[in-house]
Amino acid sequence: MLTTEQAWQILGRVADPEIPAISVTELGIVRDVRAAPDGVDVVVTPTYSGCPATEAIERSIREALAAAGAGEVRVQQRLSPAWTTDWIDDAARERLRAYGIAPPGERSVRNEQPLSFVPRVACPRCESADTERLSQFGATACKALYRCRACREPFEYFKPL
Repeated sequence: MLTTEQAWQILGRVADPEIPAISVTELGIVRDVRAAPDGVDVVVTPTYSGCPATEAIERSIREALAAAGAGEVRVQQRLSPAWTTDWIDDAARERLRAYGIAPPGERSVRNEQPLSFVPRVACPRCESADTERLSQFGATACKALYRCRACREPFEYFKPL
């Protein structure tokens, strides 16, 4: 039987399938973990409804905990409160930057920004603020595609939610 602390440690090594530089716990989608004599209960909040990585994340959670001897692994989705980029921890934001993805900036508390608003995003490689958005969407819906005018490198920006 695993303890709750051990289960958290194991989940801290489960990489996000779309951004392997950070774990599912650092991303903030694992909301609760409880070890019981018969297994482990994990509560997960997807980054957004319809996220294609949700099933892969749940499978990775089950496999990691089962491999560690957790017994039955029960994964529950909790949609409220909705996930927000505020739940990404500071260390993970730095790892995103080192991986080449600009971490999310501050989000509007009441979504007061117009749809045409394009945030100023610093390049994760050279830190220049002279960047331009090339596309509202990157490799996934939660990222936008940018290019740095200083170093000319393209990069993705993890959009704040």
